[in-house]
Amino acid sequence: MEEKNNIAKISGLKTKEYISYALGDLGGCLVFGLITNLLQTYYTDVLLLHPLFIMLMFVGARIWDAFNDPIMGRICDSVKTTRWGRYRPWLIFCALPLILSTILVFIKWPGFGSEPNALSVSIYATVTYILFGMAYTTLQIPYGSLASVITGDDKERSKLSIFRSLGATLGSLPVMILSMLCFGKKTTENPTGVKYTILIIGVLVMSLLSLLSLFLAFKGTKERVIVEPAVKEKGATIKAIKRLFKNRSIMAISVAALLLLAGQMFTQSYYTYLIRYYFNQGGIFVTLPTILTYIPMAILMVFTPKLARKFGKKEICSLGMLIATIANASMFFLKFLKPEQALWPFMGLCLVAGFGFNFFILQIWAMATDAIDDVEIKTGVREDGTAYSFFNFFRKLGQVVSAIAVNGALLSFGYFTSATKDFTFTTEQLDLMYVLATIIPAVMFGLMTLVLYVWYPLSKKKVEELQVEKNKRLEEK
Repeated sequence: MEEKNNIAKISGLKTKEYISYALGDLGGCLVFGLITNLLQTYYTDVLLLHPLFIMLMFVGARIWDAFNDPIMGRICDSVKTTRWGRYRPWLIFCALPLILSTILVFIKWPGFGSEPNALSVSIYATVTYILFGMAYTTLQIPYGSLASVITGDDKERSKLSIFRSLGATLGSLPVMILSMLCFGKKTTENPTGVKYTILIIGVLVMSLLSLLSLFLAFKGTKERVIVEPAVKEKGATIKAIKRLFKNRSIMAISVAALLLLAGQMFTQSYYTYLIRYYFNQGGIFVTLPTILTYIPMAILMVFTPKLARKFGKKEICSLGMLIATIANASMFFLKFLKPEQALWPFMGLCLVAGFGFNFFILQIWAMATDAIDDVEIKTGVREDGTAYSFFNFFRKLGQVVSAIAVNGALLSFGYFTSATKDFTFTTEQLDLMYVLATIIPAVMFGLMTLVLYVWYPLSKKKVEELQVEKNKRLEEK
């Protein structure tokens, strides 16, 4: 009974707090979804940037994040706790810079897009993309760390993870609708099929909704777990990062998160090209694969907490990723059908894949928090901001993998050259486009299955042992 009482002192979430926390990721994904779903096509088809340049720009931005993310994590861990808490205030401080940087990314100034690979456009795209990345970092690291101090209860964290994933999905829905409206079939008058006026209006509306959501997330959450500021000493950040690299739990879940984001971003970006050119469809078909992969979340979110309690988070997520891997691998064999015959079977397999990887999407944040607990138990040090910046950096590396995969695939079949805007492809080019669309996600999800099943150590039994150790630490305090 004593152990339950110790955990109870730093738990007890109400429905309002679950919803409020979910609004934080809803607000973040309203703008982040614009980057993951629309930016790639906007860069190639509107600003006429070369895929090789885009790939190098994304990689360069992530190199900067290697320094930027740990700095932000250390700032979160080192600053004094305010009357609003340690991590909550950042939801307000970072909201305005985030939406302003988002709008700047998508502004098409006069003369932009009039010639391929213009130097001024390339510089502008690089600067605004890096600014967005920095603004998003200053929001996401404290927001992710907030989950660790809202509650200390494992079951509540699992439920909190589901609400966060739900918020992220709801934040992504308007982006899907916008993608459907602004990315249409190519025509003689509009060879790219992109309707820029609709795009920029949608960006403005979603940026304002993001601002409102982040404010409501700040108002509706509360920090219960008190974390002492990290000691400010020379080399403290390096020492903290070394501790994280040595921990199997945080390393495995970080690599799994990398592969998840890489797979998601690849399909969301690359399928836009696949649907418009291979399947020759526009409108709702552009976003239908993404919609179908998220539909299962509405069903699984009801059962996942019970399944996680009964079988374990690691166990159900490993099985789910195996299902997603098989579904994506099966898509390859549709290449032997004509595109019009393969369209609906392809969509059906997207739905099956969604039933697989949504287990992990719903539990990833709880598993990351379990891993941070594991670091604390084994080292005696809890630095949520630094740990989450470590985890978040691996997710950003997933963006690099996605950028290399998407743009490498485009380059492989000559999607774009510096001398032309000809978006007409041969049968051989379209066949290669389809093969890459199926093989690349299957490999990424297959690797995730291995990471979760073999490398990630926190089984149901191990997580229960962590809860016991946490109670002992609370008694000591």
